[in-house]
Amino acid sequence: MKKSLLILAFASSAALADEGMWMPQQLPDIANELKAAGLELDPANLTKLTEFPMAAIVSLGGCSASFISPNGLVVTNHHCVYNSIAHNSTPDNDLLANGFLAKDLTDEVPAAPGSRVYVTKAVDNVTAQVIDSATAKLSGKQRIDAIEANQKQLIAQCEQDEGHRCRVAAYYGSLEYYLIKQLEIKDVRLVHAPAEGVGKFGGDTDNWMWPRHTGDYGFLRAYVSPQGKSADYHTDNVPYQPDHYLKLAAEGLQEGDFVMALGYPGRTNRHRLPAEVSETFEWSYPNTVQQFKDTLAIIDRVTSTNKDAELKYASRVAGLNNYMKNRQGMLDSFAQSDFLARKQAEHKALSTWVNSSRDNKKAYAKDLTTIDQLLAEEHRQDRADYALNNATPRLLTVARSLYRLAQESTKPDAERKAGYQQRDIPRFKAYVAGMERNFDVSVEKALDLHNLTKYVALPKQQRNADFDTALGIKSSMSQNELSALIDSWYANTGLTELANRTALIDSQPAQFSQSADPFVMAAVALYKSDLKQEAKEEQLAGKIQQAYASYMRAKMAFMQSKGQAVYPDANSTLRVTYGNVKGRAHGNEDGNAWAPFTTLRGITAKATGEGEFNAPAEQLAAINAKNYGPYLVPAINSVPVNYLATLDITGGNSGSAVLNSKAEFVGLAFDGTLDSIISDWDYNPANTRSIQVDLRFMLWQMQQVDNATALLAEMGVN
Repeated sequence: MKKSLLILAFASSAALADEGMWMPQQLPDIANELKAAGLELDPANLTKLTEFPMAAIVSLGGCSASFISPNGLVVTNHHCVYNSIAHNSTPDNDLLANGFLAKDLTDEVPAAPGSRVYVTKAVDNVTAQVIDSATAKLSGKQRIDAIEANQKQLIAQCEQDEGHRCRVAAYYGSLEYYLIKQLEIKDVRLVHAPAEGVGKFGGDTDNWMWPRHTGDYGFLRAYVSPQGKSADYHTDNVPYQPDHYLKLAAEGLQEGDFVMALGYPGRTNRHRLPAEVSETFEWSYPNTVQQFKDTLAIIDRVTSTNKDAELKYASRVAGLNNYMKNRQGMLDSFAQSDFLARKQAEHKALSTWVNSSRDNKKAYAKDLTTIDQLLAEEHRQDRADYALNNATPRLLTVARSLYRLAQESTKPDAERKAGYQQRDIPRFKAYVAGMERNFDVSVEKALDLHNLTKYVALPKQQRNADFDTALGIKSSMSQNELSALIDSWYANTGLTELANRTALIDSQPAQFSQSADPFVMAAVALYKSDLKQEAKEEQLAGKIQQAYASYMRAKMAFMQSKGQAVYPDANSTLRVTYGNVKGRAHGNEDGNAWAPFTTLRGITAKATGEGEFNAPAEQLAAINAKNYGPYLVPAINSVPVNYLATLDITGGNSGSAVLNSKAEFVGLAFDGTLDSIISDWDYNPANTRSIQVDLRFMLWQMQQVDNATALLAEMGVN
């Protein structure tokens, strides 16, 4: 590990208690804090990615998960397998509503196309290779191109180990880079998911809220070839045998107990500049929330009488609702806070420190001024692109991507644009295949009409002339004319058919040019302007990377001078966060306290028999009969369902294994509370609470309601 920045980051006291998404190798540096919180193990024994427990933690490429048996059984959140449940659902066999349980291996079904289980095998600091001496002298697009070339070379070398997926991740605002090597398991199958009335109980009403009574868990299984290698789905494949897997806790949690979440948090923004805070909360998030509301209303209207279309868009609707409530919650918290003022004061203090000495000024002053100017330029570009991006039909996006793939495929693999290399083709295939169960023409036409109507209403100078010409859009078009134009696209396209989409993956540029498909023709027509726009964006991105890295170097030095620790923002790499089971003295506006655990009584109190609170009859019967099994907790006279903890988590942590002080499995992180989700930007130790599904509820539901006997036995439950 490169020492300079990490020594800088830990040359001082730790961050606020419970704050931080730590790289596993950093845990010894916060050993005192971990021990004080209640960890019984030596933090030094938790740092190795190929040993317990880190080797049991996996990524699903958007959610976190973990091995929970020696036979490749993976546990994660229900909402993380939701797309796979929807993919396997039909109007006659609605697995979303009824749940799914494979009685044995032969009953397990393939997860949604493109599903993956990624097992991290190595993490290496490669900053010196990414920003080598030659690259360090470059700026703008040349710098971006050199960084990309260096990254591709590292990835190509890493992926010579067949069956592995590698990436280079940026830390500390692209100041450091790490090479992440993961085993890519491509045969993933759905094993068990409770009914939607359990796994999504409370729906969007309870989302980000407390008290919560959601059984947000589900199971997948990872399969490999008979030789133990990564392989596509095949009936001869066998369950993967992980080197390590998690063991279920022998004793349940109590209030105050130590817990830690191990997973892959997506993104936090705690090191952002004031200009980025302002742009996000005053423009970006408000517009995003409105766009999501419009999209959800259209999908609801069009699918209300089409059950098959409703199932196709169920996963997208769930995701949109989740993000919309998240963003609105952040906006509400921001409006009630002095966050921007504090950010501005912090930045002013940093600027004062930079200009306080000749050395500091020489090292940081220029880039500190430059970064604000560059970000302002980026924000102007983002605003200009916003309406155009929303107005782009989904099939045009597909056609553009596949035409770019065809163009890049004419080059040697090492010279292709990142994202369009041979290693990326399986993802293209999975995406076009997945559209069979997530795309409906009637829904897409309605979305296109709404978005293009807004776009056409813009002044001509705010629109993209190349886009308008390629699609036949005119300023004077009425809504009826626009609707007729959209109808003509879908009447004449072949991209609604899987065979046609798949064929384009292997097509040559000349074949695209000969196509009469309106979306393909538009993609070809837009290609040159797309490249020109991309080059412009990369020119700016190169300048920002250089200035942002210098800004972060200055900020870290400044924080260290004040005795403050620095941890990198989340970036979808393996992290550890710790805390304790803890309620809140003032949980809501009425001042009512939040107890740390919810109970089965809350399910019966909320159950309505329909909609978001449609608890299964079998579950309600078990609760009413007080069939608690061995999971009764006398202190609450029930089985605990969900619990609160002071874990510092964010999106991507969904499905993270929560472990106790002995590194035993005690549940799954799945949510946060609405007034604390702004912690992605502004950590608040008083408010921040994560929500977990309790292992005891999972086992109770599986045993008393779903009769998942074989799975329980596999996990060691007698």
